[in-house]
Amino acid sequence: MKLLNTYEERDEAEAASAMLTGEKRIASERDDTSTIYNLFGIPNWGNFYRIGMYNLKELEQLLKNKKNWNTEHKNRHLELLATLRIVSKNFSLKIPDHWL
Repeated sequence: MKLLNTYEERDEAEAASAMLTGEKRIASERDDTSTIYNLFGIPNWGNFYRIGMYNLKELEQLLKNKKNWNTEHKNRHLELLATLRIVSKNFSLKIPDHWL
């Protein structure tokens, strides 16, 4: 398990945890003034998609309309891929070919 995301509200962390597949847990951290909730789980594209990370839902919509892309869509796709390359490196994930 790895740290997937951090939340300021326990309810948000619990809702995200409920969406994950595989092992998962929430750990809280406190300082003098606040508590944050760290969500740990299995890092995979499905879990990231389910909890709304890395603009994967936007990527899905872009890819559905690939035939109609203009320059703006192509540039946004490249921006999303740049982020996903960093994520794939950090979590040792392969970017699916159909996303490229």
